[in-house]
Amino acid sequence: MVMVTLNDYKGRVRPDWCPGCGNFAQLSAIQGALVELGIEPKDAVVVSGIGCSSNLPEYANWYGFHGIHGRLLPVASAIKWANPKLTVIAYGGDGDGFFEGTQHFYHTAKRNVDITYIVSDNQIFGLTTGQASPTSQIGMVTKSTPDGNVEKPVNPLTFALAAGATFVARAFSGDALHLKEVIKKGIQHKGFAFIDVMSPCVTYNKINTYDFFRKRVYKPQHDTSNFEEAYRLALEWGDRIPIGIIYENTDKRYEELDPVLSEKPPIEREVRPIPQDVLEEFL
Repeated sequence: MVMVTLNDYKGRVRPDWCPGCGNFAQLSAIQGALVELGIEPKDAVVVSGIGCSSNLPEYANWYGFHGIHGRLLPVASAIKWANPKLTVIAYGGDGDGFFEGTQHFYHTAKRNVDITYIVSDNQIFGLTTGQASPTSQIGMVTKSTPDGNVEKPVNPLTFALAAGATFVARAFSGDALHLKEVIKKGIQHKGFAFIDVMSPCVTYNKINTYDFFRKRVYKPQHDTSNFEEAYRLALEWGDRIPIGIIYENTDKRYEELDPVLSEKPPIEREVRPIPQDVLEEFL
């Protein structure tokens, strides 16, 4: 096993997030998880969409792909299917994942693609300076909801469970060590691992603060293979907010079931030239 250190993942670009942003803890937790799992930078890929959090691939020494809003999961899936030996992490915000990216989220979870999807959930659109996001609470006053948000917030955990995700977890960026351990478990999971990270926006969200979560988060003790119990915990929000692994099972992955991918991944296939007669059809 190759010795991997945090210095191996040190990036050349300094993060420009606001001081106190929860994304710093997530960057450190992801790097720490990869190091402790012995995964070299050459074997790690981080794919993102658009948003404050989605600049993360630029801040560390790994392969990165900065995509368009809400479209990170199809890219991450393609990378994993093309080269299954890579550790693929998709990383974005709540707006990116639960607004523009909802359809991709559903189908990637349903297919049980072997990637880890981490959402920095700050319950606000931060990059565009403070509009309500899909997870903003009812009544929240923002630039786009001056009279208070009237839409019921999305529940990412119940959505992931209903879609068929085989690993569903929640973490809190104010508990960096626990966050790192949850991410490690997500990376080790063989299948689609979804981690919703409660990550306070210190600039635009003055409601869901670090103190808000510290008073409420707790780590439940339950059977993580029990779907009904997991769904009950996923519905819990208010005075108590559960964090940790909510649900995990070992269903088969899409790449195990698809007749082409299960035979041999694209990276191991022989590259054959396109026949001249086929090319001529397009000339």
